[in-house]
This record gives sequence, structure tokens and C-alpha cells, in this order.
Amino acid sequence: MSLSSEATLTDDAAAPVTLSIDGREVTVRDGQTILAACTAAGIETPTICWAPNLTPVNVCRVCVVELEGSRTLVPACSRPAEDGMQISTDSERVRHSRRMVLEFLGSANDLSQASEINDWSQHYGADAGRYASTLGDESGAETAHVDDPVRIQDDLYIRAYDRCVLCYKCVEACGDDAQHTFAIAVAGRGFDARIRTEYDVELPESACVYCGNCVAVCPTGALQFRTEFDLRAVGEWRPEDQTVTRTVCSYCGVGCNLELHTQDDQIVKVTSPADHSVTSGHLCIKGRFGWQYVHAPAFEPPAADTSTSEGPAPDNTGS
Repeated sequence: MSLSSEATLTDDAAAPVTLSIDGREVTVRDGQTILAACTAAGIETPTICWAPNLTPVNVCRVCVVELEGSRTLVPACSRPAEDGMQISTDSERVRHSRRMVLEFLGSANDLSQASEINDWSQHYGADAGRYASTLGDESGAETAHVDDPVRIQDDLYIRAYDRCVLCYKCVEACGDDAQHTFAIAVAGRGFDARIRTEYDVELPESACVYCGNCVAVCPTGALQFRTEFDLRAVGEWRPEDQTVTRTVCSYCGVGCNLELHTQDDQIVKVTSPADHSVTSGHLCIKGRFGWQYVHAPAFEPPAADTSTSEGPAPDNTGS
């Protein structure tokens, strides 16, 4: 292949694509997704399983949009934008689908700590309670609700499966997208599906290396810092009173950036910016959890011993 041919292919691959979103013309780079095009157009699109530092897995289906000529709604987070696409993000079909997904999630899970999901549920008028009332009126049955006890197996983070919406973010962060540990995966089928360790062993006995990247991407509080969990338990978790300070991890020379969340002059958790070129939001156990030394008491030298009386030193010469 000649150099001129290579240059032509490169130029073609980088050519922008133009599509229409809600009647507005939007131009993005070739290879970008419909979601990226929506963001470029200033159109907010709900997502649960998508994150900027993870591979889209298309499991929540809350970002779907209507594509002219397509039989089904398409996931905006993973579908590449194509030249000439006609996209609708707020049609009645889209709104109905998103509302239904949010209602299903709310009917089976505790979303009390999933603030973003709750905001979108309110936006679309989702009413998870209507499923329980309908079943109760007609058959006496009740909708199934995840009711697993909180798993506390160490001092670093907890697992509350009644909040888990199976978005798969934690599995991706533990696997190919970040840690390459593969300590967790989805096990079980249907309503009994849960995020589990291999053979469902306790976390300290599993392959987990406690990087906490799964905790960082969880959107519902199903995975949560032990510090946050304990403070919430006594009603002392106050995000509005917290400050976030960006710094560099002191453990090694890689240069990972940390975001220190502090409340009452105490670090309560550590995150990392998803757009940082070194971390992409991911950390190791030291950066994520190794901050307790900051709270160590200040060194105070022992007080001088003043119990002996002052006077001339004894004469030990024998004279």
C-alpha cells in the first residue's frame, strides 16, 4: 500500500459525521456514540450502567433513543453515531420505555441512596408503587423485593444487595476495564441474580485485592465505604457539609490523583477523577483506603523526669 493510500484511509476514518437529534443538526467525530452526540448538543440523557471510564455493556436500557427506520429503540451509550441519523430522545415511546425501566428498578430495589436515579424517576413520572397496588388488588400477591442482609466482612467497604440494580459497572471495573482481577461476576438467574465472588466465598477469601474501584462506580450505594455506611447508620453522613480536596497520592511515584472527601476535618472517603490521564478514576488499595495515617495523633515527646532531687552528683571515685 502506498503512503498516499494510507493517508487517504486515515483522513476518511477521522471524517466527522452529522446527524439530527430532536430536530437539531449535530456533528461529531466518526466513532463517537449517540450519547456523546447528545452531550455535545446539550441534551441530558439518563444512564445507569454507563460511565466515562468503563466499556458500555447495554444492560440498563434507560438511555434508549428512537432512531428513524429502526424497529426497536437503540442504546445511545454504545450505538455509534452515523451520518444522516434522525434521532428522537424525548418521544412518547422513549419516555414510556425509560419510565417503565425506572419503575421496575424501584419496585424491586432500595433506591433511597440512588439520588441520580431518583431524579430521573421524578423527571419521567415513574411510580414503582403502582405494580404492588395492582397485584395486591387483583390477586393478593405482592411484587418481589430484594431483601438480602448487608454483608460486612472487612473494615473497608460493605455490600448491600437490596440496593443492587445489576448495572454491571463493578464487574467491568474489576475485570478488563481497570483491575484485571476478575474477583466478581453475576451469578444466578432472573430475580435471584446477584453479584458474587467465585463460589460465593467471603470477600477476604476471594481474589479481591481491595482496590475499591467497584465501590467508586456503584450508582446506588450497594457497594459503599465502611466509613460512609457507619456514619449513615448514626445519621451523621452529611454530604452538604463535606469538602473535596484534590491531591496526589503519596505512596509511590505513579502520580495518581486523589479526591479527599472530608467532613468535620476528617477524611471520610477517597475517590479519583474519571478524566485524569493516570487513573481514569481507578486506584489501588493504598490510594483508596490507606489514608488513616493522616488522622494519627501528633507525636509528643515524653515529659522530662523531674522526680529526682537536684544536687551534686555522687562521688564514685572512692576518695
